[in-house]
Amino acid sequence: MPVPRQEFRNAMARLGAAVNVVTTDGEGGRAGFTASAVCSVTDQPPTLLVCLNRAASSNAVFLRNMVLCVNTLSATQRDLSEIFAGLTGAEGTARFEAGQWGHLVTGAPVLEGAMVNFDCRIREVLVKGTHSVLFAEIEAIRQGDPGPALVYFDRAYHAIGAQG
Repeated sequence: MPVPRQEFRNAMARLGAAVNVVTTDGEGGRAGFTASAVCSVTDQPPTLLVCLNRAASSNAVFLRNMVLCVNTLSATQRDLSEIFAGLTGAEGTARFEAGQWGHLVTGAPVLEGAMVNFDCRIREVLVKGTHSVLFAEIEAIRQGDPGPALVYFDRAYHAIGAQG
């Protein structure tokens, strides 16, 4: 018997994670969402795993476009996390009015000033429970200036940086 949902959620709150805005653009439209469920899979070929709630309006957009960019936020970009998490009322493409956006290889929106941008093509999708698990092969990387990163831990944002 699996553990109760709330017990799992409480335990996961103790697992700190980088805060990312994951974006896409293409025939399916332009969309983005805030995610902490992002991790590396392998370096041959360089691949990330991104979890996206299947009930999210952007799920169909990502599955149609089959490209994404993981934009890892700096501590100064917390407002973007809240916008793309849907906490401000901004929806759809209106979310992109905040921040400066460009592109690298795939056409997915790339956030200027992010800690790092991973421009990817979705190579495989696995449906697990409530989520689409996207396996995204990295086609380009751009690293931003080092500085405090934004992480989510214990249901709150925190800035962390290298200790000197």
